[in-house]
Amino acid sequence: MDKIPIEKMVVVLKLLGDKTRLTIVSLLKERDCCVCEFVELLEMSQPSISQHIRKLKDANLVTEKRKGQWIFYSLNKENDAYSVILSILDHIPDQDEKLLQLERISKNVCCD
Repeated sequence: MDKIPIEKMVVVLKLLGDKTRLTIVSLLKERDCCVCEFVELLEMSQPSISQHIRKLKDANLVTEKRKGQWIFYSLNKENDAYSVILSILDHIPDQDEKLLQLERISKNVCCD
């Protein structure tokens, strides 16, 4: 694995230091998600979730893919810090309960 510049790691670690963004990244490790799913799951406003996603996108940690009129987000596996992110996620509790909620939500929200 190549070394990642300190400046880049500082950005990644700051972004993952936020509970909401860490949760989003943890869920994106398991599946692609739409903003509306995060709004329901995390019980936050759409602008707030969108701001968190924008920060992750600006750091190239998250990519987007359009499916019809909806945009789905996923972890950017091409990012230099991807393996570091996975390593960090290995040290937090699994998100099984949230993933089950997400499955229920995805059947009932806008992006189906």
